[in-house]
Amino acid sequence: MRSILLVDGYNIIGAWPELRKLKDTDLELARDLLVDKLAEYQAYSGDIVSVIFDAHMVSGIGKTYRNHRVEVIYTKKQETADERIERMVRELKRIDTTIHVATSDFAEQSIIFGSGALRKSARELLTETEMATKGIKKMVEKTKKQQKSTHAYLSEELTEIFEKWRRGDR
Repeated sequence: MRSILLVDGYNIIGAWPELRKLKDTDLELARDLLVDKLAEYQAYSGDIVSVIFDAHMVSGIGKTYRNHRVEVIYTKKQETADERIERMVRELKRIDTTIHVATSDFAEQSIIFGSGALRKSARELLTETEMATKGIKKMVEKTKKQQKSTHAYLSEELTEIFEKWRRGDR
């Protein structure tokens, strides 16, 4: 089964404490940080992730691009992120697909739930991204340990024999 996560970008930025603080001084950096966190989440969870931003806050209206395999969408001039998300839910909904929409906008949650998608609050997504980050760190540590343990232990006697062979002494 395919799993898709649609993220209301500015809603999440406004809800996550770290990004909310950052948006007042550097909105672009807040957006980039959100996309980075979602990329880690996507790599860990295997979900297809799209983040949707309202175009009125950025240049490049109506633009879509990929950043770390995360689809980043800026809505068209007269289109809100909510409208785009609702349309995407209708277009992507299939029997073999689960769609989650991350937003803390209660009205939007009701609409997308009625369209067949599941809601994910900003708090839930924050918790899941933090868990993904921890999971990735654990996987990296485990891989490092496995790489270290793949070296076979040799007795001093065998080490001496191999060293002689390496130098050509027989």
